[in-house]
Amino acid sequence: MINIRTYKPEDFEAILALLQDNLLYDQISREVLHEKIYNDPFPETAGIYVADVNHKPVAFMMGVLRKIRGDQFGYIKLMAVDSQYRRKGIAFRLYQHLETFLRNAGCNFLRIMDVPMNYFMPGIDPRYTAAVCFAEKLGFTRFAESCNMTVDLKISEWDTADEENQLRNDNIDIRRAKKEDREEILNFLKSEWELWQYEVTMAMKTAPGCVFIARQNGKVKAFAAYNGNNIGTGWFGPMGTHPDMRGKGIGRILLYRCLKDMKDAGLAESTIPWVAPVCFYAHYAHAQVTRTFWRYQKILTNE
Repeated sequence: MINIRTYKPEDFEAILALLQDNLLYDQISREVLHEKIYNDPFPETAGIYVADVNHKPVAFMMGVLRKIRGDQFGYIKLMAVDSQYRRKGIAFRLYQHLETFLRNAGCNFLRIMDVPMNYFMPGIDPRYTAAVCFAEKLGFTRFAESCNMTVDLKISEWDTADEENQLRNDNIDIRRAKKEDREEILNFLKSEWELWQYEVTMAMKTAPGCVFIARQNGKVKAFAAYNGNNIGTGWFGPMGTHPDMRGKGIGRILLYRCLKDMKDAGLAESTIPWVAPVCFYAHYAHAQVTRTFWRYQKILTNE
């Protein structure tokens, strides 16, 4: 008999094993799963559901909430069904519980995976064909695509000392952000990148901090971060430069500072997720597009 219930902390190890066994194109560590469940900016375990068979979890679906530009969004952040229990309607039953929860929370839209601030993947990798079919059968519409790129950290030393010395002639200083820079950086992000404040905050919590900034005449004008999401796995981003400062090579230098940090930490690769400027990363870091994702949305109307 299949029992659908909400997640409990004591389920953690079983859910970790379930995900590790069934996410064929991904690896998820204990640390990353803990981050996804417990370090979400709006943690609410009432939106996380488990399907049991004989008291053993065989399926998992995690929902989270975000308020973006006045609209309430719901997201399926993680999901998996044990391969032995597929095609039995279990995922559909989990989804029914989750959609009810999200409707009651006032959500106008429901999306899959591409969760701002804290996410595991920016959409559905279409190689998970069953997930694609699941979304489309439930009335989700594919509205966009995204991609991840991979940088081979071994190909360069990522040294920027000479370029940084030249920038000092224009009163531009590049360095690792300090704790006392946090409020100024977050205020800088409000102008164009408010949704990135959470990831930058997370990146600054590590020691040493994983955020680099560029200042001109003492004011923050650009930033780049890593370890703001999927911490410890080599995820780069976010990164941004004030429009007045573009064209000076600052973005490339900040990127290299982050890549050098990751290489020095012993990582062989860095992932650049949810990429928009593909050509920038391909040109300056020899990054390659290694994964694509389909983004799905369903409008939740009153019924």
